[in-house]
Amino acid sequence: MRRPGALRLNAALATLAVAAATGVVLTMPEASAAVTGSATGYATQNGGTTGGAGGTTVRATTGTAIHAALCGRASSSTPITIEVQGTINHGNTTKVSGESCNTAAGVIELKQISNVTIVGVGSGAVFDQLGIHIRQSSNIIIQNVTVKNVKKSGSPTSNGGDAISMESDVRNVWVDHTTLEASGGESEGYDGLFDMKDNTQYVTLSYSTLRNSGRGGLIGSSESDVSNGYVTFHHNLYENLDSRAPLLRGGIAHIYNNHYVKLNESGINSRAGARAKVDNNYFEDSKDVLGTFYTDAAGYWQVSGNTFDNVTWSAPGGDNKPAGPNPTSNTTVSIPYSYKLDGASCVPGIVAETAGANKGLKVSDGNCSPQTPTPTPDPTDPTPDPTDPTPDPTDPTPPAGTNLSIGAGADGSSKASGSSYGNVRDGDMSTFWSPAGSTGSISVKWGAATSVSKINIREASGSTGSIGSWRVVNGDTGAVLASGSGAGVIAVPKTSLKKITFEITGSTGTPKVAEFETYAG
Repeated sequence: MRRPGALRLNAALATLAVAAATGVVLTMPEASAAVTGSATGYATQNGGTTGGAGGTTVRATTGTAIHAALCGRASSSTPITIEVQGTINHGNTTKVSGESCNTAAGVIELKQISNVTIVGVGSGAVFDQLGIHIRQSSNIIIQNVTVKNVKKSGSPTSNGGDAISMESDVRNVWVDHTTLEASGGESEGYDGLFDMKDNTQYVTLSYSTLRNSGRGGLIGSSESDVSNGYVTFHHNLYENLDSRAPLLRGGIAHIYNNHYVKLNESGINSRAGARAKVDNNYFEDSKDVLGTFYTDAAGYWQVSGNTFDNVTWSAPGGDNKPAGPNPTSNTTVSIPYSYKLDGASCVPGIVAETAGANKGLKVSDGNCSPQTPTPTPDPTDPTPDPTDPTPDPTDPTPPAGTNLSIGAGADGSSKASGSSYGNVRDGDMSTFWSPAGSTGSISVKWGAATSVSKINIREASGSTGSIGSWRVVNGDTGAVLASGSGAGVIAVPKTSLKKITFEITGSTGTPKVAEFETYAG
């Protein structure tokens, strides 16, 4: 591994230095993160939603640190899980720049990125008057956080007044066990709690609480914005909302096992050709909980098993077509995924025990009983294959062919004091790179896509055997190509990429990488 001249370090290193001063603690890749359970509903379709599974996990206590973690990735698609603890607000959320991010001050900006999880941990995560904006992004998980009092007018403003919003070609988002709340309606400066528009698809909102707002949320920003859909809402509490629980314009929504309390003006508003499958929900002390409202552009619904407890209905009119007082289906909706329905009678109880942040991430088992699920195994971690070549740390013979690392670039995680990529010289086993701790990552990168099928990790003189567990990761996509333990020759599926990363996830003593050789065959 020869690195002629001074090497340009990845922007990640500078970004992580900023993060260290602004509230982020770097941890290295783990087999599992804080997220519990797996995506449900439409978020399981279109390839599924796994967020940052398989990537690095970091802890953030400020909004700036969240942005720094995004900007510190090798690419905009490198998986990452950001564990958030504490209060995120305008005072600690600034813009951070980098090649793998596009952030802004005053809002948590998930823009033009993929494979990210944001999860509240410890004593909880509260986004106070600060919204979360997802734009032109995919495979995003938000779990166990509270977002409150986000304003579009007055002071301070954030995210157009939406607690969580998605727009412009968004795909596969799972929002789970969140609390989204305001302190009034539009006249008080607030907008929606959970909005989707401009071609947003394959979204699930589960086990969440939406309350004290004029508007719950919408799918589609206008009667012509009908490219959104395939959204699931289940086991959520909608409490003290004026309308939009949700508002649907076009597309398909599956709405089941939700508890609606005090919907003051209207509830599920299906319009502009939207189709909603509405199963086993409990509507209580509310008005006009289902229908087409405030438009002559009709929507449709399929209903079954719902309970209407002290629900009032207005008379039909030109722009108001309530489904009640005896709602019947006027369409059919086919659901492509499996799910279990709780009986409507137990929905208030099961939702009270499971919905919202800091509820222990409890879920229903489909029999009205709350359960605490076990952490889900990382779906991107490959199962050990007994036919894969076992790395031989004692084999000094490299694979045949040209070492593609010679003349290539290098970067990775932060380095131990006195250790540098640029100090490593090909063939000199006394020169090496070391991470700042017992774990870390080092990468080889090229200006153009290069085919790699084998790598050879050689430890510096006197440190043989220090490297324990490791993973080899496609730096372009974040995919795990191989995992194992001990240095030596490692076979990976032949892959064309611009960057390949060797992640040390366990070691004894201080690991020292003298050679990171790459070969085409």
